[in-house]
Amino acid sequence: MKTDNLTNILEFHLMSFSEDPDLQPVLIGLFLSMYLVTVLGNLLIILAVSSDSHLHTPMYFFLSNLSLADICFTSTTVPRMIVDISAHSRVISFVGCLSQMSVLLMFGCMDGMLLTVMAYDRFLAICHPLHYVVIMNPRLCVFLLLVCVFISLLDSQLHNLVALQFTCFRDVEIANFFCHPSQLFSLSCSDTLIKNLVTYLVGAILGFFPISAIIFSYCKIVSSILKISSSSGRYKACSTCSSHLSVVCLFYGTAIGEYLGSAVSYSPRKGMVASLMYTVVTPMLNPFIYSLRNRDITSALKRLQRFKV
Repeated sequence: MKTDNLTNILEFHLMSFSEDPDLQPVLIGLFLSMYLVTVLGNLLIILAVSSDSHLHTPMYFFLSNLSLADICFTSTTVPRMIVDISAHSRVISFVGCLSQMSVLLMFGCMDGMLLTVMAYDRFLAICHPLHYVVIMNPRLCVFLLLVCVFISLLDSQLHNLVALQFTCFRDVEIANFFCHPSQLFSLSCSDTLIKNLVTYLVGAILGFFPISAIIFSYCKIVSSILKISSSSGRYKACSTCSSHLSVVCLFYGTAIGEYLGSAVSYSPRKGMVASLMYTVVTPMLNPFIYSLRNRDITSALKRLQRFKV
């Protein structure tokens, strides 16, 4: 490891999962399979929602956009990782690193924002059912989507602006399979005040507030469900939230787990596994969660299959 300050950095070195040449084909096959399952699964969700008029509702409108964000989120890291493994190369240019970080942050933030909006949608549907259709009109849905896009763009560009101010680095080794923002920032030998301020401020805005909004929404939802007298009504209300809540726990659970794990005792290998969970595994599982636990999606996929046949 180099300890001298490095200026005019043109490239970084990413961390590999294994240096064993016999394991390379296995890793390529595994990650390629996971990537294809992710893309095909999320494309099926988008196709089912767009082709079935029964699913032209706010909840499925946001779900289809979540699936699109998941495809883009995974495509930012996995294809390059497969190419790097097959080419036995760990080098990424400085411009490429910033570009990857920017796109990754944008679609990662989009995931979090859309999950928050979907929680708000479920809150209105269960707690204010009589006003739901009036409040969640198409104009509001498009507006909320644009807000998600704007906040995500702002987040990624803020990180990029801070990264562009770095003039020297302590090392060129990034301890992950992609340009992780926090690890790239930690390599800088520039003033830490600004980068720490941006990191914690953005983390608070895009982490604390969405999670707080989701928790608040589900507290209200649970309170409303408990007031429903019939067991069938309670079951129906719970079934509309179970898929979304599962995805929220999976997405934020893995992200928070990585953060807490790095804060307590950071290990590069453990950090890579945690990053793999929320960048690859979570987007891959989302279509299964929504298709297996949602009758509307299952029915739409069956109708789509019959139509193709």
